[in-house]
Amino acid sequence: MPTPPISPGSWLGLLGGGQLGRMFAMAAQSLGYRVAVLDPQPEAPASSVADLQIVADYEDPEGLERLAGLCAAVTTEFENVPALSLTWLGEHIAVRPGSGSVAIAQDRGLEKQFIASTGLAVTPHALIAAPDDFAHVDASLYPAILKARRLGYDGKGQARVASASAALLAFRELGEVPCVLEKRLDLAFEISVVVARAADGTAAAYPIAENIHRDGILAISTVPSPRVDAALAAQAQEAALAIAAQLDYVGVLCVEFFVLQDGRLLVNEIAPRPHNSGHYSIDACASSQFEQQVRVLAGLPLGSTRQHSAAVMLNLMGELWYDPSGARREPDWAGVLSHPGARLHLYGKREARPGRKMGHVTCVAASALQALEEAHAIAARLGIDSW
Repeated sequence: MPTPPISPGSWLGLLGGGQLGRMFAMAAQSLGYRVAVLDPQPEAPASSVADLQIVADYEDPEGLERLAGLCAAVTTEFENVPALSLTWLGEHIAVRPGSGSVAIAQDRGLEKQFIASTGLAVTPHALIAAPDDFAHVDASLYPAILKARRLGYDGKGQARVASASAALLAFRELGEVPCVLEKRLDLAFEISVVVARAADGTAAAYPIAENIHRDGILAISTVPSPRVDAALAAQAQEAALAIAAQLDYVGVLCVEFFVLQDGRLLVNEIAPRPHNSGHYSIDACASSQFEQQVRVLAGLPLGSTRQHSAAVMLNLMGELWYDPSGARREPDWAGVLSHPGARLHLYGKREARPGRKMGHVTCVAASALQALEEAHAIAARLGIDSW
């Protein structure tokens, strides 16, 4: 039987207090909800905006009990929350997404097996559990990328390898944890699709984002993608919605794709949460990915994914806070905001470090060309490498 929506004024819970949690809390509060965040770091980005932070480990029984006792429903802001914690919470309150779908996304091996079972194409790969496994890998898989099956993100826990000997060395450097060895392909570009799926099975997909990565970290997202035609967009959106349905997923999910030089579409990986490439939706869509996360969690109808403005999003990394000599400086925010289409989002992190996501700026405009021109001007002002 369908359950009634959770009324505004109620508490919603969140496992994880990073920037995704911060933006979720803001969206929830705008709809009238109170937000409790469980995170072991007392100064997590979400802590300054949430109504309450429970400072506890994600597996701490007392912390989980307090969260379950206070909140009507709980969601996550990163995929590496222990699945057992989600299972325990799910026995007491609504948890969206559930532990089963999150557990698949936490393991690159299970993820690829699941996606392949849906009939969608994935990158050629081999599962590596021990050094001897490399002897059975077909030579055509090289050059490749060796990725830890669990816990890797933003380029962490992976290495590019050109041969079996290099892969074995990288495997040892990763601590011989279970890995996936993926063939490096000749890509035309990369795209992603964010989808929201409610408990009753209704679902909606956002427009296609074309993404540029640097050092394994998302740097730029352009929406709509300038190189995706209507047929490819429909194929990607349908694939993302199919994955969500097959997972019986309830929440916001991102599916990342490779587009090959011959036009073929391969599923790269899935993220069981709002995604960096969907941040543009805050400023360029009728309902943001974070509002959708709140709506799904509270049992409310999905919002519209209609894009009303062209958008280019630039990630703001910690190195922008340092000049070429290494001296600390504050980026020229006044200059950024002098551009009429600039929408600045800083995450409230106290320490800027190279490779750390500190915020993003989305350039919105009436046309894709205008948004791109403004993004290039802001990138030049901040010292972000051109593209």
